Formats: sequence, structure tokens, C-alpha cells
Amino acid sequence: MNYRKNFAVEPGTKVHLGDIDPAFTGKHESEGGAKAETAADLERLRTLQYRLYAEAERSVLIVLQAPDAGGKDGTVRHVFGAFNPQGASVHAFKVPTAEEAAHDFLWRAHAATPARGHVAIFNRSHYEDVLVARVHELVAEDVWCKRYDRINEFEKNLAQAGTHIIKFFLHISPGEQLRRFKKRLDDPQSWWKLNESDYAERKRWDDYRKAYEDALERCSTKRAPWYVIPANHKWFRNLAVARIVADTLDELDLQLPKPAADLDAVRREYAAAAATPLPE
Repeated sequence: MNYRKNFAVEPGTKVHLGDIDPAFTGKHESEGGAKAETAADLERLRTLQYRLYAEAERSVLIVLQAPDAGGKDGTVRHVFGAFNPQGASVHAFKVPTAEEAAHDFLWRAHAATPARGHVAIFNRSHYEDVLVARVHELVAEDVWCKRYDRINEFEKNLAQAGTHIIKFFLHISPGEQLRRFKKRLDDPQSWWKLNESDYAERKRWDDYRKAYEDALERCSTKRAPWYVIPANHKWFRNLAVARIVADTLDELDLQLPKPAADLDAVRREYAAAAATPLPE
């Protein structure tokens, strides 16, 4: 399966999330069948991130959006845990602070974008300002409806500066969300994640779905594509995300820089050091 082709939102197309099966797992019937492929893709991520960091000419921005309990944290842990933290960062976008709210809505996102050679993962993102802000009517419609164009311009600017953008919507069903809420409720180690508002937000499921569909339709571009990932099964979500990121990085043809040192001179220095070793 070509994961990038199958799950990409083609620019200019309509998105109907109700027509996309969140329990889809492709050719795999169980986690066991996907384990070897996932491990191979995670190893590819390690190698490719190393080359990205060494090359230090381009950067990667990965955006994760999902309903509550949709698997953003799990994706960061199980997929992007493969990255060396020296060259990767995770930014969680929660309710804006007073300082953030005093600036334009993209200010805090721009400040967190990756430097050359680095990967930045946005756990929630600048898209909250056309999702939560829209559904909860935090700003007027004539304000949030203009933000799609601002977002596209922002991402175009990043792309032109050498940042490659990959955006994932982790698609789960209402039933799966409720099962995950129940699992948290039954696990004392997860109680800190619980919030009464999570259940209240379920009443707005259809409003959020429409908001997500509009964001996916209006902001999926060739330079910054959206992917809708069936995420009811966490193991398939991990496989799909890892494969898409690895394939995208592979396509960049990342190159290790040429050595700055004179290798022959270094070899001579090594030979001399080896001939007169220091005491053990």
C-alpha cells in the first residue's frame, strides 16, 4: 500500500470524514502482522533524522491534530520517540497564555518552528484557531474564516525557507473515543488526564467534524499536505505515520556533508596515538 497516496487529502477535493473508516488496517489483521514493518520504518526514521541533522540545510515540521483521546501523545511517544532529542522537539499548544493571546494567532506557532537540521512536532497546532476558536465561537466567523488563507501563507513561507511540512489528522470514531475515556477512568496512572470538559466536548462532535473537514479541504497543499490516518487501532496509526514520515524524508535525498577535516592527517594522528598509548 502507498500510505502517502491512500491517506493524503488531495488539494481541492472535498473531505467527508464519515466516509472514511477509522478502523481500517489495510492488509494487516493484527498488530503482530505489522510489527516488523513498523520496526523497520522506525529504524529508517532514526537514520534519516541523523542525515537531516548532519546536513543542516532543511527542516521538518510535523503537525498532529485529533479529537480528545485521538492518540497525539501516543504517536509522539511510539513513533517520534525514534528521533534523537538533540535534533527534535515537541510543542504542545494549549489554551493561549496572556502573552500569546496578546499577539496574532500565528505568533506562538512561528516561534516554535524548527531550525535547519531539526524536526519539530506540534501536538495540536495553529489549526486550533480554526477548530476550537470556531466551534466555541471565541472569535466571530468573519475572523476565523480568514485564517485559512493566513495559515496557507504561513506554511508557504516556511516551505520556501526549506521547512518540509507533514500534517496528520488522527481519525477515530466516537465509540473508540468513549472506550479510551473509560480506559483512563479505570487506570489510576491516567487520572491526571481526565477532565469533565472532555465529555462535554463530545456533544460538539458534529461541529468539530465539520470544522476539521473545512480545515483539511482548505489547507491541504502540495507543499504542506494533510493526511487522514485511520486511528482506532493504535498500532496501525503508528505504522501509517512512521511510513509516511520516513517516505517523505527519503524523498528529500538527504546527504551527509563532506568531512571538514583532512582524513589522511587524522589517520596519521590516530596511528601515532595508537603507537604511544597512554597508561590504562
